[in-house]
Amino acid sequence: MVKLSVVVPFYNVQTYAPDTLTSLRANAREDFEFLLVDDCSTDGTPELLERAERELPGAVLIRHAQNEGLATARNTGLDAARGRYLAFLDGDDWLAPGHFARLVAAMDELDCDFLRTDHVVCAGRNRSVRRSPVGRRGEVLRPRDAILPADRTTSVDYPYAWAGMYHRRLLDRGLLHFTPGLRTAEDRPWIWKLHREADSFAAVSTLGIFYRRGVSTSLTQIGDVRQLDFIRAFDQVIEETAKDVDADRLLPKAVRTYCALISHHISSVERFEPAVAKKLRSMSAGALRRMPQDVLADALDTMDERRAAVLRKLRRRRRAGVNSLPTVTASEAAA
Repeated sequence: MVKLSVVVPFYNVQTYAPDTLTSLRANAREDFEFLLVDDCSTDGTPELLERAERELPGAVLIRHAQNEGLATARNTGLDAARGRYLAFLDGDDWLAPGHFARLVAAMDELDCDFLRTDHVVCAGRNRSVRRSPVGRRGEVLRPRDAILPADRTTSVDYPYAWAGMYHRRLLDRGLLHFTPGLRTAEDRPWIWKLHREADSFAAVSTLGIFYRRGVSTSLTQIGDVRQLDFIRAFDQVIEETAKDVDADRLLPKAVRTYCALISHHISSVERFEPAVAKKLRSMSAGALRRMPQDVLADALDTMDERRAAVLRKLRRRRRAGVNSLPTVTASEAAA
């Protein structure tokens, strides 16, 4: 029986993949499988993965015929997974030895739907710990209760799929797959769905994930049109949350977070190609007009004045020749 399936997408990471694969070897166990998904890499990554398939215990290599992005690559791995538990790792990050065994032990003990854990951010030679924003550790909690309050950092603001472990019953319920085709922010609708629909979770202080920040091939470092998928991702968050039984309580958090993301991208608009920057402003304006307007007004009133002024100006922006969805109020959205 496979106890744990680990889904690891790779795309053009030949510089970093050796560290990733070495760390998987240090986590190998006879009842673990590692699903290595090559998302049609064009550098030396495929050769590294072919060798890993031969030498890494539990390795299964899966190839995409064309590049489909991180969300779809993770889904490919999930579709092939056989384990009781599931976990993720990105192809340019790495693990401490025995990290997965410790999380499996915690899952066995707590018997919850999913775990969240801290991680180490690695930027060059600098290291810093990023904690999951859940204060109560080692205790089974209700995921829905960890979404609020709206004006503070909560568990849905810590969306990293690789920072945790997940019970197979979530996969069977359709809660672990990612929205196909999203090139960035794919984990935002995913983490919101988990917290709205799963029954239980826990946070543990198991520090063993090393997240490599500032990788040149990462989409967070590239200012092209793929970055704009955050709008499609958060439109999905708003749409799905508006249908929730607690929509009136949860929408203020979703809207406020969406505004913060728009503000973040607009504040660094110079890193985008000119045509993409223009599209960013236009799409952001449309997104603001699609939000429940009463909830948006409240959110802007509680934000700092500089960011709020930028967003209010953006909301008034007209997009010539581009149709937007009609605006709605919170009560209409929840109906």
